[in-house]
Amino acid sequence: MPRFFIERPIFAWVVALMLMLGGGLAVKNLAVNQFPDVAPPAIALSVNYPGASAQTVQDTVVQVIEQQLNGLDGLRYISSESNSDGSMTIIATFEQGTDPDIAQVQVQNKLQLANPLLPEEVQRQGIRVSKYKVNFFTVFALTSPDGKYTQGDLADYIVSNIQDPVARTQGVGDFLLFGSQYAMRLWLDPEKLNSYQLTPQDVINSVRAQNVQVSAGQLGGLPTAEGVQLQATVIGKQRMKTAEEFENILLKVNPDGSQVRLADVAEVNLGNENYATTGKYNGAPAAGMALRLATGANQLETAGRVKETLAELERFLPEGVEIVFPYDTTPVVSASIETVAMTLIEAVVLVFLVMFLFLQSWRATIIPTLAVPVVLLATFGVLYAFGFTVNVMTMFAMVLAIGLLVDDAIVVVENVERLMEEEGLSPKEAAKKSMDQISGALLGIGLVISAVFLPMAFFGGSTGVIYRQFSVTIISAMSFSVLVAFIFTPALCATLLKPGDQHVRKGFFGWFNRTFDRSADRYKSGVSYLIKRKGRFMGVYLLLVVAVGFLFKGLPTAFLPDEDQGVMIVMVQLPTNATGERTEAVLAEAGNYLLEEESEVVKSVMSVRGFNFAGRGQNSGILFVDLKPFADRESFAQSVFALAGRSGARFAQIKDAIVFPIVPPAILELGNATGFDLYLKDNGAIGHHALMAATNEFISRANAAPELNMVRHNGLPDEPQYQVIIDDEKARLLQVSIADINATMSAAWGSSYVNDFLHNGRVKKVYVQGKPDSRLAPEDFDKWFVRNAQGEMVPFAAFATGEWVFGSPRLQRYQGLPATQIQGAPANGYSTGDAMAALERIAADLPQGLGLEYTGLSFEEKQAGNQAMMLYLLSILVVFLCL
Repeated sequence: MPRFFIERPIFAWVVALMLMLGGGLAVKNLAVNQFPDVAPPAIALSVNYPGASAQTVQDTVVQVIEQQLNGLDGLRYISSESNSDGSMTIIATFEQGTDPDIAQVQVQNKLQLANPLLPEEVQRQGIRVSKYKVNFFTVFALTSPDGKYTQGDLADYIVSNIQDPVARTQGVGDFLLFGSQYAMRLWLDPEKLNSYQLTPQDVINSVRAQNVQVSAGQLGGLPTAEGVQLQATVIGKQRMKTAEEFENILLKVNPDGSQVRLADVAEVNLGNENYATTGKYNGAPAAGMALRLATGANQLETAGRVKETLAELERFLPEGVEIVFPYDTTPVVSASIETVAMTLIEAVVLVFLVMFLFLQSWRATIIPTLAVPVVLLATFGVLYAFGFTVNVMTMFAMVLAIGLLVDDAIVVVENVERLMEEEGLSPKEAAKKSMDQISGALLGIGLVISAVFLPMAFFGGSTGVIYRQFSVTIISAMSFSVLVAFIFTPALCATLLKPGDQHVRKGFFGWFNRTFDRSADRYKSGVSYLIKRKGRFMGVYLLLVVAVGFLFKGLPTAFLPDEDQGVMIVMVQLPTNATGERTEAVLAEAGNYLLEEESEVVKSVMSVRGFNFAGRGQNSGILFVDLKPFADRESFAQSVFALAGRSGARFAQIKDAIVFPIVPPAILELGNATGFDLYLKDNGAIGHHALMAATNEFISRANAAPELNMVRHNGLPDEPQYQVIIDDEKARLLQVSIADINATMSAAWGSSYVNDFLHNGRVKKVYVQGKPDSRLAPEDFDKWFVRNAQGEMVPFAAFATGEWVFGSPRLQRYQGLPATQIQGAPANGYSTGDAMAALERIAADLPQGLGLEYTGLSFEEKQAGNQAMMLYLLSILVVFLCL
């Protein structure tokens, strides 16, 4: 084959140019990521059950759905959480390679089986099924720096005008809103209701009956009588639009003809759909939207589309409102790829200089240099064909491959020059003879080097995804290198090289050649010395191999090293039953410290009250900290790790709150924080209180271990809860329906969704709830009445009592069983592998019935196990067989 192309150099150029053209087109269409998409596909189911406790949500919604999620193809594990605000999320995680679209369809089909078994309120709300990734890739917010607009105004604007366009953006999987849209709130007064002999259910029924939109038909619609000359649409009753219209709703007509309207028993106003979260950006009112990537979506491309959408919508914003990005993970992706790309360019330049130093001829140097772009661009074509991305792993493989791929071309050039010098052959004849001599060697070199990396391509799981892209990139580069050495390089040698242009012996090159020859002579002498004493030095070699083995075994293990992502998260948790006002004070203190004392590092801070990764509630909060660009943070003291250390020490001084910083992991899709992530699972039905006690004991022992640091329960501690106890016998004697009792409690103390109304052209919800001062203390239950079968109003005190109990505001399950999530980090000087070994040692003493299971990044690391050692051994075996 080489002779064919030596005789036809133009054809060789055409082949090379075709490879470059194909690769160039591929480069234009290749997606860019920081790392390969290693996160396994996941599908999330989420819904809100207004007024329900975490236990109620778990018992009536979560377990019902989980029991139907059987038989899903490729299902890896299921996790869920239920919160005291009535929200719940179930996440089904699938094996690598599962088609997320098929997985979503299967989950939706299973959900249809569970739907008839769910509470009516949940069915009416609807359950959202979406492709899911654990972490947010960006958070954007609307803020009003001058305070002209409230947080409620901004949140309603997001939901009404921005949420849908952003959620429909290609690549966006799921989202979380920090704030809520407006809703029509009907605040019931129990004393007025009782005075008019009315109940909350009467109000709900009246609103549903009168706030309707009727399909009234047509005048002259088909079929009709012959000769009709008019056809028109009939418009019936419309949905209400204003608070005044709702106040006019008729509830009752008394025997004397007087009327009772909604305004007589309730306050009606435009309020928030829920009051769970509030936000601030650098101290100003703000509402935000946190976005998760869809499975398989590209982070940079999706973020670009989202920013384009927001840029189009920004011109319609009210005056004084700005769009900001308090949490954005895309700059680090661009910075990482730019750094590796610069390394690639530097490697090409260095390879060129080294080749020129040794070949000492521009003509000889240009030949292997021309091989570099041909091979690299062709390799990009392979990446595109395999569906890979331009990421740190593939780019590092390119950098490594540069030094290997020029070797083949250099071998060809050196041998052609040798034949020209020693045998006086013309460049064409020397090229032909050279390829006859070294074709087998070139093929063998390519085969052996490829064999080293080939086993990496066959490992499964997330580890396999990383290895596979690295492996395929290097093998492709080596294969194209051999191909170019057979096709392109000989043709270049035959046309570019000239006799007598080999290794000039004057000036700098003469000095270099003489110095190099002396070094080579000394090397030969050293080799001769070793050969004469081969037994002794073989023993030294074996000792070195054993020492390397011990050193390798002692190396700390981790899935990936931590990196500065340019963002930081601060978790805030106050004691149970702490109010939102106290939480906002702590958030303000932490935010002010970051903005004022860390102003050289911190660009902005957005605080959210009512949410963090451990749970939801008035005593929970989170800070999204955006750091200044990497170019402005060059020293370690300005890194996110140094900031986390300083801020952690400062936050430890805050009283009555647990405040700690979290550094996002290298792969955001596999968790919210660096370190380890696991569940303690109740396999033996020991009960919630025993599980919590075991969790606290486990955490206490873990924090005492030298390998572990910041071990914590990623949840909320049990809190006092008021349990209402209904005496069924008394209720029957009083002829009070249990259904009416439950409906009254739900509407009065919770928040009952009634139906919808129109506001600014958008459909929004109507909620009924008791006035705030009618649900402050347990004795306020006595203010509420239920109508019995005789039409008499019966107070709650007649058939119900209450007691204080302890319950969890957030309940978790893993693999269909009760569980608690535990997170933490390895101590300084230890790796995540050391930390996981320590955790397993502590878990050996867990009570009977409890088990430890890893999730997220720790699951991937555990699954990888000893694959690295197996990989090395397999590579050595394959190389031995090739040789």
